Amino acid sequence: MTKSEKIQIVAKLEEGFRASEAIVVCNYKGLSTKKLEELRNNARENNVKVQIIKNTLARIALENSDKKGLELKDTNVYLWGEDYLNVSKVAAKFEENNEFFQIKTAFIENEIADIAKVRALAKMPSRNELLAMLLQVWNAPITNFTIGLNALKNKKESE
Repeated sequence: MTKSEKIQIVAKLEEGFRASEAIVVCNYKGLSTKKLEELRNNARENNVKVQIIKNTLARIALENSDKKGLELKDTNVYLWGEDYLNVSKVAAKFEENNEFFQIKTAFIENEIADIAKVRALAKMPSRNELLAMLLQVWNAPITNFTIGLNALKNKKESE
């Protein structure tokens, strides 16, 4: 790889890392190509980017995007995106189903996060799920009121 190619890769990564709310670093050693493709497809559906990057290039891109302090060793696959819940969910779900895939570290909301935080965020409901729950709570009194009125109407008609 030439120096100009490396510079282009770092610039592209820097742009992606700067726009992201979460970056999760995972070990993929021993994972088959088919499984990696499965991870990429799942990530694409959730607007999460996945890429295997050399640690030196990733370190430079992370430092240039003001996301410093991640420990980068061995073989790593990087997951990042604008919604930290989606990134956490993709990583944690894939980790549950694959013994060779392990979350190592993360950078979430401008601070270094441990594995436990990534897993905890993965269990949280997404924004759309929370909105659906809120709508159910708001609709419950109206629904119960209309059911009661309908029952009262039926009772009055039967008398």
